[in-house]
Amino acid sequence: MEQVDKQEGRGASAVPVDDPWDDAPAAAPDGRAEAGATGDERLGAMPRQRVASAAEIYLEVQRSPAFQEVRRRYRRFVFPATLAFLAWYLAYVVAATAAPGLMARPVAGAVNVAMVAGLGQFLTTFLLTWAYARHARLRRDRAALELRWDTQEMTRGAARR
Repeated sequence: MEQVDKQEGRGASAVPVDDPWDDAPAAAPDGRAEAGATGDERLGAMPRQRVASAAEIYLEVQRSPAFQEVRRRYRRFVFPATLAFLAWYLAYVVAATAAPGLMARPVAGAVNVAMVAGLGQFLTTFLLTWAYARHARLRRDRAALELRWDTQEMTRGAARR
C-alpha cells in the first residue's frame, strides 16, 4: 500500500491508496507474464505472502470452537426463555378469550384475574430482560469480547499488508 498526500481540504495528510494492479504481473505481447514484472525487484523487497481477506477471517472465527461455544451458550438461554414467555403469553390470550368468567373473577376490590395476569406479563418482560442481561454478562460477554479483539487484530494485520 502506498501513501499519497491529500491535496484537498484542510490539513494535508497521508491517505492510504490500494492499487488493485500492484500484484498483477505485466503481460508480454504474446500473453505471457513478464519475468520480474511484479515490482518486487526493489532492493530488500520481501516476497509477498497471501493475505486473508476480512471475509475469510470472519469465516475462520465463525468456525472456531470459541465462537461456537458463545453461540451455544446464547441458544441454551434464548430458546427456552422465548418458548416459556410465548407459552405464558398465549395462555393469557387463550384464557382471556376462552374463559372470560375466570378472567373476570375479582381478586381484590376492582382488581380481577385478567388485570393481575396482564400486570404479570409486564413483570415477566422486565424479569426476562434482566435475566438475559445477567446471563450475557456472566456467561458470554467476556468470551465474545475476546473474540472481537482477536478478530480486529487479525483484520488489522490483514489491512496493514
